Amino acid sequence: MKAVLIVDDDPDIRGAVLETLEDEGYVALGARNGQEALALLRSLPVQPGLILLDMMMPVMDGQGFRTEQLADKAISEIPVVVMTADAQGTRKTDTLKAAAVLKKPVELEGLLDVVRTFCA
Repeated sequence: MKAVLIVDDDPDIRGAVLETLEDEGYVALGARNGQEALALLRSLPVQPGLILLDMMMPVMDGQGFRTEQLADKAISEIPVVVMTADAQGTRKTDTLKAAAVLKKPVELEGLLDVVRTFCA
């Protein structure tokens, strides 16, 4: 079973998603922003099967993270699912080449369905 990286600056959301995924048997990793996520990804011996990415974060937002990720051949192939409360989120994420979009607040079954799809 592959790991999942949750990139979200909100500690409550990040913690809830981490706990949910761990309860389901997944290895879950967390990062507070895009810069922290990139550093983590570049240090891991085995890449996660999926990245759950918030768009609005300090230091480095989702757009900045995705731009850097796509430019780095070592991590560019990891699928990204965007998590956003933005009503225009789907339109914005088209340019990010996101595998899917989850609307915040994220519904549990929708989250688990997406994770199962990429980390079975």
